[in-house]
Amino acid sequence: MNAFDTAAGCGARLRQAREAAGLTLEAVGQQLHMPVQVVKSLEEEQWQRLGAPVFVRGQLRSYARLLKVDIGEILEQSHIGPIVPPQLVSHTHTPRARRIAESLGRRVLYVGITAVLAVPVWFATRGHFDGTANTPNTASLDVIPAAVPVAGGDTPPAPAPATAESAKPSAPSAPYLASLTPVPRPAAAPAAVGGGLTLQFNGDSWIDITAPDGTTVEKALLKSGETRSFAPGQVARMVLGNASAVEVQQGGTIVDLSPYQRANVARFTVSSDGSVAPVSH
Repeated sequence: MNAFDTAAGCGARLRQAREAAGLTLEAVGQQLHMPVQVVKSLEEEQWQRLGAPVFVRGQLRSYARLLKVDIGEILEQSHIGPIVPPQLVSHTHTPRARRIAESLGRRVLYVGITAVLAVPVWFATRGHFDGTANTPNTASLDVIPAAVPVAGGDTPPAPAPATAESAKPSAPSAPYLASLTPVPRPAAAPAAVGGGLTLQFNGDSWIDITAPDGTTVEKALLKSGETRSFAPGQVARMVLGNASAVEVQQGGTIVDLSPYQRANVARFTVSSDGSVAPVSH
């Protein structure tokens, strides 16, 4: 049996009250803002045409208030149905397998991004974490290790007799790297004739030397140990790179390059008698 069937009696009572009040279906519909067909369905108790029970109850109560009829007891005893809130059904439900796959995909993406960022950093910094076994030793060139015999000097002492301890193979020592400390040379380069200039290079340096007529006398990169000599009047201007590793002599006297030096590059002019002066701007 339909749940609306037990509410019989409400429609007939409302129709009787309407007729007693002298109202037509159209008049009731206008006052309740209902279509005439809905008012007629309420009186004829055709609940199936009116929708959900919650709407039927509301329309019956509105009709009863208009006619000042009490139908509360009849509604309570009826089985029109309780007012149940509508159930919300998700139309975007994601299956569990898909959720798991998306979660794993995000994790794999995070791992991939981390690897892309971390691997280059690890390769760039791995040298700082290597052992010290292969770390080269450094020593100044003016300090000769005791294990290396001095060429042309006294005869080194004879090796000690071999013992059980000395017979054991020793770990290979790391190579020595030369420091940047300049090594004093046993003999100075020959001085230029008269008041000329002599350049002695104790380290790699680049030079740009210009003649009085503006032509280039020499422009090159010179290695440590090389020397250059220039007669008076041969040079008008000099530019020396890595000037701290270049010793300049004028007539056998060392020239102080600090007044002409900036950022380890010395720039100065040379007069016809070989004297040095700052570059005029």
